[in-house]
Amino acid sequence: MLPRISPNISVWPAEHDGDPLRLFLESLERFAELPRNTLVLPSHGKVFQGLHARLRQLQQHHRSRLDELETFCAVPRTAAEAVAALFKRALDDHQWFFAMGEIIAHLNYLLARKKLRCDEGADGVCRFTQA
Repeated sequence: MLPRISPNISVWPAEHDGDPLRLFLESLERFAELPRNTLVLPSHGKVFQGLHARLRQLQQHHRSRLDELETFCAVPRTAAEAVAALFKRALDDHQWFFAMGEIIAHLNYLLARKKLRCDEGADGVCRFTQA
């Protein structure tokens, strides 16, 4: 639990079809059981209170990203195209790697819920479109 930024929730090459976003969102639900005055000791950043508000922010952030991604895939899109659409600023190679992992995590989440489908083209590239 970080006070200001959303942690990177990524799919890694060894688990390309994983659903880490589902696991992350489920973990947020478990934190909701903690008392309202819980003191949060983040892995980096300052200690803070306001856990439940932060949980709602993170849940809303990911809901918004999922909605944006689903809308973007009204026409077939590659994961790389989705990175460019959802991350508006220029990314260096390091940032692009993490952005791609995060996009794939969100795409996999939508695939698992049958909001998107993946159609592999003759070029072997998966293009995501609304189901």
